[in-house]
Amino acid sequence: MICKLKAKYFSFLLLTFSSSKYILISVIGKSAVMILSKAKTSIRTCVNIGVSAAVIAACSQISIPSVVPFTMQTFAVFTVVGLIGMWQGTCAVAIYIALGALGLPVFSGFKGGIGALTGATGGYIFGFLALALIMGAMIKAKPNNIPWAFFSMAVGLFACYAFGSAWFYFFYAANGEVKSVWGILLSCVIQYLLPDAAKAALSQLIVRRCGKYIKK
Repeated sequence: MICKLKAKYFSFLLLTFSSSKYILISVIGKSAVMILSKAKTSIRTCVNIGVSAAVIAACSQISIPSVVPFTMQTFAVFTVVGLIGMWQGTCAVAIYIALGALGLPVFSGFKGGIGALTGATGGYIFGFLALALIMGAMIKAKPNNIPWAFFSMAVGLFACYAFGSAWFYFFYAANGEVKSVWGILLSCVIQYLLPDAAKAALSQLIVRRCGKYIKK
């Protein structure tokens, strides 16, 4: 009886995961509009968001192939949110994802389209939204505090990795291949932590040097 209940519960999780992929993609465009409405929609704001989305796309192409490619995307998100704030930064990330969903080759390896978002590593791309929102909200609470900024990046990155790793697990489970949690952490998270720390340090250096020149 217990085995049957577990099987039904696992089947429900897989069905929920499969459905959620397409729900996320279908609402991403609306999310960008909603986030943009939170920001002051001036010409300067639009320029900030547009340039930031382009920077994220450009940094995505600086990559080293792996299970989850080593890229400069996280560096770009750290820097964009640090420079233009939570709402504008999150909107830039949402537009970047929306452009990729529409087929533009903005993801690592010049990939684009729905397939890139619904694949095994698509959750890490969607996780950038959580990274931007959490990091931005925390920095807004304590601006101009360098230790807090690093902590904010760490918490946001944790959320990104948690969402992406859960997505990775259920993607393979839905296809009949169950991967161990430890194996996913080794191949998709742990090996990226030191590079991410370096990206965070470089990002903060740029934000501290250039932030005074950016008008939000």
